[in-house]
Amino acid sequence: MATLPTALLVSFFIAAGALIWWAGGVLSSTTDAIDAKFGWGEGMGGAVFLAVATNLPEVAIIAGGAYSHSLGLAVGNILGGIAIQTVVLVLLDGPGLRSKMPLTYVVSSLTIALEGLVLIAILMFCILGTLSPPSLIFARMTPAEVAILLTWIAGLWLVQHNQDHAGWRIAREEIAAESKIVASSRRPFGQIVALFGIAALATLGAGVVLALSSAEIAARFHIQGVLFGATFLAAVTALPEVTTGMYAVRAGKYELAMSDIIGGNAFLPVLFLFGTLVSGQALLPDAQRPDLYLTALGALLTAVYCVGVVLRSKRMLLGAGIDSLIVLGLYIIGIVGLFFIGP
Repeated sequence: MATLPTALLVSFFIAAGALIWWAGGVLSSTTDAIDAKFGWGEGMGGAVFLAVATNLPEVAIIAGGAYSHSLGLAVGNILGGIAIQTVVLVLLDGPGLRSKMPLTYVVSSLTIALEGLVLIAILMFCILGTLSPPSLIFARMTPAEVAILLTWIAGLWLVQHNQDHAGWRIAREEIAAESKIVASSRRPFGQIVALFGIAALATLGAGVVLALSSAEIAARFHIQGVLFGATFLAAVTALPEVTTGMYAVRAGKYELAMSDIIGGNAFLPVLFLFGTLVSGQALLPDAQRPDLYLTALGALLTAVYCVGVVLRSKRMLLGAGIDSLIVLGLYIIGIVGLFFIGP
C-alpha cells in the first residue's frame, strides 16, 4: 500500500466502503430469515449473528493493527465506532423510519434497554482496562478483557432468557396492530445461509482493504491515528449497520434494527481480547485521552436511548424522536470537543 499513488489508495478505501454497503443489506435480510427458521427472537438475532457479521470490518482492522503494531488506529476505531454507530439510530429514527412515532416507541421491547445497560457495563470495564498497567497480562489476556468477554456472554444469556418475559410483551402486542408485517423470504434455507456467508466474507474482505489502506491514508494526510480511526474509518465501518438498519425498519423489524446497533457495540470491545491474543501486547493500556473521551461519549449516547426505550414517548420533533435529537446534539458537541482533547 505504501507504494500506491494516493488517488488509487483512496479509491480502494471508497470501493471497500461500497462493498460493505452492499453486503449489509444482504446480511440483514438473511439474518431475519435465519431467525425465523430457528425461532430466535429479533433481539437475540441482532445481538449475535447480525452484530458479529456487520462488525467483521473491525475484526480485520484490529487484526491488522495488532499485527503491524499500529494499535492507536485500531483502538480508536473500536471506541470511536461505538459512538458513531449509536448515531446511526438517528438516521433510522428520522429518514429511515418515516413514521409518526419514534423508533424507541415502536421498538416494542425492553430487551433493547437491557442490551444498552450491558453495553454501558462493558464500556466501564474498558475504562478500567485503560487504567491498568501494560504488564498486567497473563496467557496473552488481561483481566479487563476477560471481564468484557464474560459480561458480553452474560448479556446474551440475559437477553435470551428475558426477551419473552410476560411483562415485556405488552408493548409488542400494541405495536403488532400498528406495524406493517413483511412476509418471510421464500428462498430455500440453504440458499439463504449461502448468501449470508458470501456477504459476511465480502464484509471481511472489505475490512482487510480498509485495514491496509487506512493507516497509510492517515499518515499521508497527517491525521492522528486515533482521530482518523474514530471519525473517517469509524464512519465507513458503520455502513453495514446503516444498510441493515434501513432494511430492518422498513420491514417492520424495529427490535432487530436497534439490537444490531446496541448488540454490535457490545461486541466490539470483545475484539480487544482478540487483538491482545494476536499481538501479545495489551491494547487497552495503550489507549489515549481521546479514546477515554469517546468511551464516555458512547456510554452517554447509549444511556439516552435506554431511557427512551423505557419511557416510550410518542413525542417527535423535526421528524424524529426527542431522544434521537438529543443523541445527535450530544454527538456533534462531543466530536467538536474531541479536537480539544490532548493526546
